Amino acid sequence: MFMVKIKMSYKYVRTIFLGYIFIILIGAVLLSLPFSHVGDLRFIDALFTSTSATCVTGLIVASTSENFTFIGELIIITLIQMGGIGYMSLVIIFFLFVKDSLSLDDKRATKLSLDLPDLHVGAFIKKILLVVFTIEIIGAIILFFQFKEKYELIDAIWYGIFHSISAFNNAGFSLFTDNMIGYRSDTVVLGVISFLIILGGLGYFVIIELHENKKFSKRITIHTRIVIIGTVVLILFGMIIFLSIEWNNPKSIGDFSTYDKILNSFFLSVNFRTAGFNSIDLSGLKDSSLFYSTLLMMTGAGQGGTAGGMKITTVAVLIIMVFFVLKQSNQEPHVFKRTIDQKLINKAAAIIMFSSAYVLFITLLLVETQDYPFVRILFEVVSAFNTVGVSVGDGGILSLSKLFDDFGKSVIIISMVAGRLGVFAFGLLLVGKAKEVHFKYPKGRIII
Repeated sequence: MFMVKIKMSYKYVRTIFLGYIFIILIGAVLLSLPFSHVGDLRFIDALFTSTSATCVTGLIVASTSENFTFIGELIIITLIQMGGIGYMSLVIIFFLFVKDSLSLDDKRATKLSLDLPDLHVGAFIKKILLVVFTIEIIGAIILFFQFKEKYELIDAIWYGIFHSISAFNNAGFSLFTDNMIGYRSDTVVLGVISFLIILGGLGYFVIIELHENKKFSKRITIHTRIVIIGTVVLILFGMIIFLSIEWNNPKSIGDFSTYDKILNSFFLSVNFRTAGFNSIDLSGLKDSSLFYSTLLMMTGAGQGGTAGGMKITTVAVLIIMVFFVLKQSNQEPHVFKRTIDQKLINKAAAIIMFSSAYVLFITLLLVETQDYPFVRILFEVVSAFNTVGVSVGDGGILSLSKLFDDFGKSVIIISMVAGRLGVFAFGLLLVGKAKEVHFKYPKGRIII
């Protein structure tokens, strides 16, 4: 059974990867066509934009509102929707098409490789689409009423739809040239966008469970509890960090009122984990803020959602394991009176080690080839790999990646795909599938 799972996992990971590449290339070609953009648009920039949208990252090397026509904007938001809910949904749909040709063991293996809660994938995907579209519609309506105060009716409708989809899918693309800076004192706009980002970042499993347990008639699962608690803790942690470091910084929030400082710190904390919206000029942040922000970005949000990163549950599992090791407890690592399986601990350790090694390698590579400060390149790489999308910028409205040469942009493109595919899945593609063996080596003693 274990070997079947490995084989199926590799097969479907490869399918997801090839599907993503296909969508990205189609998107790049469409964005390159004359009806999609204004002025000149190099193919590498079209490819970068398509990748950023499909991987729901939000890094931009061309202004979404100034360099693309309405058709171009429509293509971008379609790519965002496909890359967000489609990451899991399209794979499940593919599974539905081929399930009749699979054995029962293969079906179970596929369910495990996709982290599905049960084998009723059809019902699950319907629930996902219903909940997702309901949330996006509500968000679009609220944003429309806020935007119509400044814009014409048609523009306000389009802006509401675009930003609602972008926010829920944790993409961070905006149709405003200054992103959300113009709304940095608007509690409703920043609050709605933050709420959409949080919901999208929780993950579909958590959203569906909370939806089905509205009356709290059932005990919520350990996974859901960890994701919710972790989300709250990380948001509060980020707020405290930004407020303490940036309180008197005139280049960021130093000149804001106390309320606006708290509001924008909350907005930054939410976005620095999963999305690419910004309500202040991030180039004005201190290096210490940028460094702590990389920790938030690396952690990410919940499993099975629209956000990237190592995932809250992954980090939580490793923290729990470290706690029990340091305490030298004779009990197995556990939480909420439930033991954590050793395979999960091993997987969490592998994900964190691989992510850290990849980010460090890519950062050093770009530092040597792009000639920009280490901290700012590190920030850009982490943002790309964890599909966040925040950036210190190019001195204007675009991302730092705009200043990179074609090699640097290509590295960022690869990092966005790797991060969206998932650390474990990307690692599986790199190292290949396991070969079946029927023997074990004797244990060796290593002093630690």
